[in-house]
Amino acid sequence: MTLKPHLELGYVARAHSLTGEVAVRTFDPASETLDLVERVLVRPRTGPERVLRIVSVRPTPKEMLVVFEGVRGRTQAEALVGATVLAFREDLEAPEEGEYFQGDLVGLTAVDEAGNVLGVVEELWSTGEVPNLVIRAPGKEELVVPFAEGFVSTVDVPGGRLVVKPPEYLEPAAGEGDRGGGED
Repeated sequence: MTLKPHLELGYVARAHSLTGEVAVRTFDPASETLDLVERVLVRPRTGPERVLRIVSVRPTPKEMLVVFEGVRGRTQAEALVGATVLAFREDLEAPEEGEYFQGDLVGLTAVDEAGNVLGVVEELWSTGEVPNLVIRAPGKEELVVPFAEGFVSTVDVPGGRLVVKPPEYLEPAAGEGDRGGGED
């Protein structure tokens, strides 16, 4: 699997001010990428994608407020609403051993421990302490699997697959389940 040259960070949620500042909602709320890079690729819903230089970034509880070079006024900022914001892979430090860019997980084939194909990772949801992999396959029920050690045993980005143990495959932990069944 060829690594993508760009990694999705989030999207422009709204215009923030009259001066052209925008609110970017990142897919990973803990991401500091916008603080670290000098440019991003902005892919609007319609029209050509553009490389925009970052002038400033400041956090809010839900979003990052970003000023892009060349975006002047509310009208230009509103034109970016809904656009996907992507980082250039070459601008990022490579992840450490056992760590992955979340964007690299999207598109991987998910298999169970026996090698049966469960589907393809189509999305990541950040709803708690760890992201959740959203795995879909035609004719199968959608699986949502935490990206955590107990649920994902192997990640092979170059090979295009990961081995997961979906929650419904889990056996009850010791001491759970049948608790003796006797009457009190």
